Amino acid sequence: MLFRKAILYQIAKGDVTLAFRRWTRPTVKAGGSLRTAAGILSIDAIETTEAEDISIEDARRAGFPTREALLAELDGRPDGTLYRIAFHRAGDDPRLSLRDDATLAKSDWAKIAARLARFDEAAGQIWAEATLRLIASRDGITAAEIAEQVGMDKLKLKPRIRKLKELGLTESLTVGYRLSPRGRSFLSQV
Repeated sequence: MLFRKAILYQIAKGDVTLAFRRWTRPTVKAGGSLRTAAGILSIDAIETTEAEDISIEDARRAGFPTREALLAELDGRPDGTLYRIAFHRAGDDPRLSLRDDATLAKSDWAKIAARLARFDEAAGQIWAEATLRLIASRDGITAAEIAEQVGMDKLKLKPRIRKLKELGLTESLTVGYRLSPRGRSFLSQV
């Protein structure tokens, strides 16, 4: 479930706690969580609804100034069932503090190295450290540039870079990637 930047800002402030989506099948479930740029969202409830049942207050809780503005947004995607999703912000994305932690004990370094080795083994090719080194070479390097240099399809590479991000080693920029302080610390010890 994606949110526009303006809505993410309102979620972070606690002003938005509701979303409406048209889906052929839901992408979230009650009791689940969702990582966003505004932090971790806890999904409180998801239910089907009809457009005529959306109130002015619902629209405001979803970050829209009017009910009509919300309905216009929903009309942009007319296919699928309309869902009402209630959520609350459960906290910050733990990757943010992880990526800023550049203090790596030997045991931390060993765990990261072992995970990277497992990534390589599962992929059937060595890519993880080479990808980190390419990202270290230039802030803003794109997935397409990295894919070309490591000889991999960009669509296969992007989920792999997300695995590096999960370990707190990289950061996504508006365009491209850069190493996090944790990633720089790890590479300096390789």
